[in-house]
Amino acid sequence: MKKLVTTTKERGPLIVGSRQIDSTDTKKMRGKPINGKAIFVLCLASFLAGSLFTSRVSIYPPDNKDQPVPAIPNLAALKHDCDQKRKLVEGSSRDILDEVRETHEAVRSLDKTISTLEMELALARTTQNGGSLGRATNHSLQKAFVVIGINTAFSSKNRRDSVRQTWMPRGAKLKQLEKDKGVIIRFVIGHSATPGGVLDKAIDAEDAENNDFLRLKHVEGYHQLSTKTRLYFSTAISIWDADFYVKVDDDVHLNLGTLLSRLLQYRSRPRIYMGCMKSGPVLSQNRGVRYHEPEFWKFGEEGNKYFRHATGQLYAISKDLAAYISVNSPILHRYANEDVSIGAWFIGLEVEHVDDRSMCCGTPPDCEWKAQAGNMCVASFDWSCSGICKSVERMKEVHNTCGEGDGAVWNVPLP
Repeated sequence: MKKLVTTTKERGPLIVGSRQIDSTDTKKMRGKPINGKAIFVLCLASFLAGSLFTSRVSIYPPDNKDQPVPAIPNLAALKHDCDQKRKLVEGSSRDILDEVRETHEAVRSLDKTISTLEMELALARTTQNGGSLGRATNHSLQKAFVVIGINTAFSSKNRRDSVRQTWMPRGAKLKQLEKDKGVIIRFVIGHSATPGGVLDKAIDAEDAENNDFLRLKHVEGYHQLSTKTRLYFSTAISIWDADFYVKVDDDVHLNLGTLLSRLLQYRSRPRIYMGCMKSGPVLSQNRGVRYHEPEFWKFGEEGNKYFRHATGQLYAISKDLAAYISVNSPILHRYANEDVSIGAWFIGLEVEHVDDRSMCCGTPPDCEWKAQAGNMCVASFDWSCSGICKSVERMKEVHNTCGEGDGAVWNVPLP
C-alpha cells in the first residue's frame, strides 16, 4: 500500500499593520496550556465568592419589626379624588341635558317665529287681495292673548243679557280685562237681509250701550254658520294679534279663568285645535232633520261617521290656524254643519288636536260634582239642546252652581 503523504503549501508571511510576522514569531506568541486542576480551583473560587455576595445582598426586605411600615395611601384623598371625577362626569351629563333643553327651546322659539311670519304673510296676502283685512293697513294690530267670539243672532237679545249678567264682564271691567289680561270678548253677528233695517238698528243701539259687538260683512242665517265662522276668524285676526281665537255659542256657560289656564298650557305650541273631539254619524236620510248632511256621499258608505272634530258649542284655535283660514278663505269648502267644516279645514294639516273634556261638561249636577272634586269645568251645556236648555232662565243657576267666581280670571298669571 502506498503511503499517503500530505503536503502543505508554505504560507506567506502574516502582515499586521506595517509589521511583517513570520512563522517563527507566531510560535512565540502562543501561551503555555493551562492545567485542568487550575481551572477547577478557579471555578470553585468564583462560586464561593458569588455565594458570599448574594448572602449579604438579599432581594427580600429584612424581617425587622422596628422597620417603619410603608405609608398606606390616604383613603380620604382617594375618595375626594373619586368624588371629583364623579362630579365632573355628572356635571358633563347635566351640561349635555342643558344643551339639549336649550336646543329644544330654540327649536320651539324658531317654530313660533316661523308661525308668526306665516301669519304676517297671510295678513299681507289677504290685504293685497282686497280681502276683509283691509282695516289692518290703517293701524297696527292690537296685541291680545285670546279673542273670544260669542256667536249670536238677532233674536237672541235675552240670551246675550243672560251672558252679560253672569260670566261675561261688562263696561269698565270688560275694558280692564282687555288691558290687563289681553282677553277680548265680543258678540259676533252679521247683518240682516235688508241692511239698515229694524234688526240692524236694534243691534246698533245695543252695541252703543254695551260696546261689545263684532260686526261681520255677512248676511245672518242658520244655514250660513260655516260662512259666518270663516268670516269671524278672518275678521278677528285682522283686528287683534292674539295667541288664540275662541268661538262659543251664546247659550253656553264659560269659566274664563279656567279657559285661560288651559290655553296657557299650549301657548308655545303651533297649530293648536282644542275642544271636545267627537265623531258623530253622517245623517244621510231625512232631509228635514237637523244636522242633515247633503254631501253625505263624500264620507263613504251609508252609516259612516265623520272624522274627528271639535263640537261646535266651544273650541279654540291658535293664531297660525286662524291665519290659514283667512288666507285660504275663498277655497275652503263649507259643509252644512259648522263644526264639521272647521274639522275638514284642518284634517289634512299638521295640526295638534287637543281633546279637552272639561270644555263640554253637563249642567248641574254634572259640573257641580266636578267643581266639588276640584275639576273646574271650562264650559257647561246640555247635549240634548246643543246648549243650556232654556238658557235665559237657567244661565244664572248654572253660574251660581258651577261658576269659578268672579275673581278667578284676574288671578291667572299671564306672562
